[in-house]
Amino acid sequence: MRARIYRPAKTAMSSGQGRTKHWVLDYVSESPREVDPLMGWTSSDDTQAQVKLRFDTKEEALEYAREHGIDAQVFDPKVRRPNVRARGYAENFAHDRRTTWTH
Repeated sequence: MRARIYRPAKTAMSSGQGRTKHWVLDYVSESPREVDPLMGWTSSDDTQAQVKLRFDTKEEALEYAREHGIDAQVFDPKVRRPNVRARGYAENFAHDRRTTWTH
């Protein structure tokens, strides 16, 4: 079995960092998805693709994979650069602004 270990990114619809602190181990699907001709739903014969295990640290996930003989590939998260300085809307109209204000 092949699996991947990663830390999920925040969703595009949220600004918070919730659900991004833990590590996830999920299995790579070994069979392709098929479209059901009657209903149009997609399905797969691989039930392992539905399993997602959560761990507090990357080391715990790697240890679990090693103990169960799972070939796991680790994907480290991209580091997010924090904003240098939080600015408010009112600073667009400040008198000591460095650049000229345009529409």
